[in-house]
This record gives sequence, C-alpha cells and structure tokens, in this order.
Amino acid sequence: MAGRTETKKGKTMALYEHVFLARQDLSQQQVDALVEQYKGVIEAAGGSVGKVENWGLKSLAYRINKNRKAFYTLMNIDAPAAAVSEVERQQRLSEDVLRYMTIRVEEHEAGPSAMMTKRDDRPDRGGPRGDRGDRFPRGDRGDRGDRGDRGPRREASGGDA
Repeated sequence: MAGRTETKKGKTMALYEHVFLARQDLSQQQVDALVEQYKGVIEAAGGSVGKVENWGLKSLAYRINKNRKAFYTLMNIDAPAAAVSEVERQQRLSEDVLRYMTIRVEEHEAGPSAMMTKRDDRPDRGGPRGDRGDRFPRGDRGDRGDRGDRGPRREASGGDA
C-alpha cells in the first residue's frame, strides 16, 4: 500500500497534508508557536512532521469570525490517524484557528507547494490588459465620430395633458 508506513508498535501511519488558517491579529511568532504545539502533539503520538510552509497573511474569500485575512500554514504529516484527530480537536477548541483541513495523500510533493510557486510566469497573459488583446483596432480608441444634431425633443405623450 502506497502512502502507508508501519511503526515499531504495529500502528499504521499515513501521509497527510494539513492546512490551517490562524487569526489575522496574531503575530508571526504566535503562528510559529501554534505550529510547534501541533508538531509536539503529532510527535508524541509517534508521527512526524516534514515540510512546514508559511504562506503568509492572505485575504479570505469571505469573512470568518469578523476576520478578512488569515495566516495560512501547510504541514506535511506522516502520522497515525489518532494523532491527526487530536490536532484537529485542539484546533477546533482554539480561538486562534479559524479553519483547518486535512487531506490524506499517497505521497508528499517534493519542492515547494503550488501556493509558493510564482504565479505570473504564464506567457499567454501579457501587458496591463491581460489576454484581452487590443480592444480598439487601428488605434481609433472607439471614437465613433460626429453623430450630428439630435433634432428637437418630442413631447412625452401620456397622463396629464
């Protein structure tokens, strides 16, 4: 079975990617302290934490508990399911953690995650207009020229006459 390892005591361990969002009013040192706390829980249960990526303070898609931003952190975990359950239980009780998500994976990605790679290296999008191209051909900038006089106004027909 790929993605599983056996411990000395016969416990089955699996590979997980765990992301949690911490409140925006925390400092980076407090977020690092949370990571160390959760690492301790996992290591006490016989697991290990591989790569830890701090994605920084990012805007949320919608407000969560009056927060518009959050510190995003990814942890690659190799641990028994009970250790991951305990970390999730502690995060559920913590006021500093807004959301968390754990996904079991077959193997951890080597190198930086997709969030850490540079996003604007796409060659198909160029310039300040993006991929819309030149919207007004021949440089006329959409000017339709003189439209002439509109003529006299017509009286509105209806109601009170």
